[in-house]
This record gives sequence, C-alpha cells and structure tokens, in this order.
Amino acid sequence: MKYRIEGKEDALIIVDVQVDFCPGGALPVPRGDEVVPVLNEYIRRFRAAGALIVATRDWHPPNHVSFKNYGGLWPPHCVQGTEGAKFHPDLNLPDDVIVVSKATDPSREAYSGFEGTDLEERLRRAGVRRVFVGGLATEYCVKSTVLDALRYGFETFLLEDAVRGIDATPGDVEKAIKEMLERGAKKLRLQDIG
Repeated sequence: MKYRIEGKEDALIIVDVQVDFCPGGALPVPRGDEVVPVLNEYIRRFRAAGALIVATRDWHPPNHVSFKNYGGLWPPHCVQGTEGAKFHPDLNLPDDVIVVSKATDPSREAYSGFEGTDLEERLRRAGVRRVFVGGLATEYCVKSTVLDALRYGFETFLLEDAVRGIDATPGDVEKAIKEMLERGAKKLRLQDIG
C-alpha cells in the first residue's frame, strides 16, 4: 500500500539519533549509524511536503538515575552539553526542526519522546494527526515513543527501514516490533511512500 505525506497533518519523529548511540559512542546501538542516510531521505520528503520534523534527544544531567553509578542500567551517555549528546553529524536536520529534550530530570527515566515533555501539545497545536517514527533504539526509546503516540490517539507508523535496536537478548527487537504492531502501529518503508 502506498502512503502520501499530507503535509501539516503529518510529523516525522526522529528518536535519539545521537553520537553516543552510534558506533564509537558511550552506548552504541549496533549499526545505529545506518539509519542516518535513510532518515535523511525521509527528512527530504517530509520537508518537501511541508510536514513537521521533530527530533527527540536524551538530554541527561550528569547524575541521571539511568546511569549505573546512580542505580541504573546504563553507562553515562548523552550528558547535557557533551559531544556524545549531539545529534549524529551526518543527520540533515532542518533549521526549523523541533528539538524535544527528554530524561532531563535526574530522578526519572524517560524513554518516550512524550514523557515529561510538551511533544503531545506541540503536535496537537500544529494540527498533526499522523506520526512517522524512526531512530534509536527500536526496543527502548522508539518503542516507547510509538506506544505513547498510539495512546494519545495519533495514527502511528514505524519506519521499519530507519530503526535499529540493541537486541541484548536475541529476539528483543522482533518482540518490540510485534508489540508496536499489535497495539495498532503500521510499519512502512521509503518505497511505501508515493
């Protein structure tokens, strides 16, 4: 099935394509940088249609609860103002991109781009009905963002060719995709956009 980008009713949400989540970073997603050229093409097409472009980012304080030193699961990553917290240098974000910083409260984890942010409000104000989600990592921040978008009533698409996961336990990524689809997300790839 072919989908058309409808302009103002659509938003492309790019989840956490940051240096620390790419090879060589503090918490690399295997082959995470492979999403960059694909997302650049989505950005080009969504911009041409006049759609909203949103980029979420982990923006942790240095003492964040998700870090191992503070009882969390992860090594320090995407600390506010560091090189690792920057978007991947090859990601062609437009000047008018809406940047959503999440997980900024040291005492709260936040995987979803909606959690503790004004993303829902901004999308509603802009008249967005459909969201198209790609980025890193499939079974964590992408999944949480997709599930929240569905919960808030947005028609939600997973950009299957523009996500990569950690797959710490083999099958985690597959399970996450299955859950997103069972909850109502649709998956598509670049060739499905006509």
